[in-house]
Amino acid sequence: MDNITIEHNPSAAKLEVMGVYDWSLWEKGISKFSWHYDSNETCYLLEGDVTVTPSEGEPVHITEGDLVNFPKGMTCTWEIRKGVRKHYKFS
Repeated sequence: MDNITIEHNPSAAKLEVMGVYDWSLWEKGISKFSWHYDSNETCYLLEGDVTVTPSEGEPVHITEGDLVNFPKGMTCTWEIRKGVRKHYKFS
């Protein structure tokens, strides 16, 4: 299975080319929950502090300014320590 990939602080030009600010917006407060990805997700965190722990893998820390890819088929646990606000798209 593929791993979570993170690009810290991608350039404004890259975000613009990708159309990130036209993607859907998702917000969630401090919480902990399980999640399964039925398709690949790319997201860009506008706000937040999260640890995502794949069922088969090491915990990954995600924070404001991170561009993240989650692979299709992954099951994980999200632990949100600071409320999340992100743009996202499924592919």
